[in-house]
Amino acid sequence: MDKIRRVLLVGGTHGNELTGIYLIRRFQHAPQLISRPSFETMTLLSNLEAIAAGVRYVDQDMNRCCDRAHLELPEPVDYEVRRAQEINRRFGPSGSTPADVILDIHSTTSNMGMTLILDDHHPFKLRLAAALSAQQPDLRIYSSANSGRQQDALRSLGRFGICLEVGPVAQGVLQADLFQRTEALVQQILDVLDQQNWHEPLPKVQPLTTQPVTTQPVTTHPVTMQPLTVYQYLGTVPYPRDTEGQITAMIHPHLQGRDYESLNPGDPIFLSLTGETLLYTGETVVFPVFINEAAYYEKDIAMVLTQRHDLQVDFAESL
Repeated sequence: MDKIRRVLLVGGTHGNELTGIYLIRRFQHAPQLISRPSFETMTLLSNLEAIAAGVRYVDQDMNRCCDRAHLELPEPVDYEVRRAQEINRRFGPSGSTPADVILDIHSTTSNMGMTLILDDHHPFKLRLAAALSAQQPDLRIYSSANSGRQQDALRSLGRFGICLEVGPVAQGVLQADLFQRTEALVQQILDVLDQQNWHEPLPKVQPLTTQPVTTQPVTTHPVTMQPLTVYQYLGTVPYPRDTEGQITAMIHPHLQGRDYESLNPGDPIFLSLTGETLLYTGETVVFPVFINEAAYYEKDIAMVLTQRHDLQVDFAESL
């Protein structure tokens, strides 16, 4: 892989997620914090009208309208679509300053901790995730591959799109500890990208499987084996509803806040409004994430189910 030339840091794709918004503002006031010798670091506040209004979006979710169909609309009416087209003309593959890496910073009301989201299993992204996990063992890696996010998320406009999801934090709230941890992780990502630019291309990683993955080194750098746990998207679980479409049950207290923990067949999953416990009826162990995310009520998503994959990734000692 050739060198990274431009990295775009994005905040405010959702206008009520303040961690990313204020972090980008901090970087814009102190650009030396994100400057690296081997590439240009750019910043962007993406959904300006939603930020000004303090809402997730104005007309539609901006993080779902960066697909080709929306980008090619001749005269879009919705603000987020118009803004997505503007961003694509500047930072997209054929833009005036195309971004090699787009890092979009989000926050969630779910107990996701520090989560790195990958929309595909490109070797470069898995190696980046492995390098970061070696430095920060509590970092979670969530793969949204096969969920459609590779086609419609704002980060998909870059050559390599990555998302940071940080929580739990309420919408419209700044939380100092998570803000500081997010800034530290962004700095680590920039450092790893900069270090990689000074070295030969990394060995490739085999496609994601449930078995340990090994690779053959293609450089003379010392190689170490780094364990990497990836939580792979399986699907979503809707809320129980009545014939009128009203929610009839909520996340069970036993499950609330237990993102990335195992959910076994027969475990409590919902508590009905009348006090009845509803059990998980799946046949295999899964690992829920985005449990009870506030913004997902409108999407009828109570949680996202994932499968855990434990990998072994080779990466150069210099990383």
